Amino acid sequence: MNRKKIVSIEDHIPKFKESRKKKQNRKLIIYLSIFFLVISLVIYIQSPLSRVNTVQVDGNALLSDQEVRKLSGISKDTNIWSVQKEQLSEKLENTPLIKSAVVSRNLPGTISIKIEEYERIGYVAEDKGFEPLFSSGKTIKKSMKKSMPGDAPILYGFKKSSKLKEMATELEKMNPSIRKLISEIHLTLKADNKKEEIELFMNDGLLVNADIDDFAKKMEIYPSIASQINPKTKGIVHIGVGAYFEKQEEPKEKKKEVESESAN
Repeated sequence: MNRKKIVSIEDHIPKFKESRKKKQNRKLIIYLSIFFLVISLVIYIQSPLSRVNTVQVDGNALLSDQEVRKLSGISKDTNIWSVQKEQLSEKLENTPLIKSAVVSRNLPGTISIKIEEYERIGYVAEDKGFEPLFSSGKTIKKSMKKSMPGDAPILYGFKKSSKLKEMATELEKMNPSIRKLISEIHLTLKADNKKEEIELFMNDGLLVNADIDDFAKKMEIYPSIASQINPKTKGIVHIGVGAYFEKQEEPKEKKKEVESESAN
């Protein structure tokens, strides 16, 4: 007959104690690890290792690296973890030249700023010079040029007009090769004084009369029209619902002078 071995509870007590001790030791190790991790983080955050040592700027052409860094407000005393990326992006995008800004954090101590600038599409004529105009519709006074620039159209009559931003948008949409053909843009009133229109002085000597509405799209036809006009012929290209060329007649006094010279 088999006898079942009877194990007393006293035999299990050492095992219970050992198991409990192991669990307590594991908890202690976890708590100590967390404690030392927190202490290490505190020391790191307060040490120079957590400071920004480099602000890397990419995508800029009109703004210098130093100007972007100054706009960001980041210095060597800035803690890299205190940089709020989204807020910094919004701050930079509120400036006249920056269209978009993407900020990233590259450990151990680099903040990277990738920007896209607004395009400079013209100059606004002021009393003391010419302010660069950007596709945002904004100008920068501190970058004013004293002499007449020749690398983009000059806008007259737009200084206090609500049409400036609309005109900037149209110039941005325009094909750059066509925009380069424009020397000056004048904002004027139509004969009935009720609606504003623009008059363009082109580099080829022609004048263009148009509305600002859909101006960029309407100007797509200009090179084709200009190519059919004798370079010696002066006149106005009207671009609106349709497009046509109006030859500019010579003043009568000039005609008389020509006739009298030929008679002599």
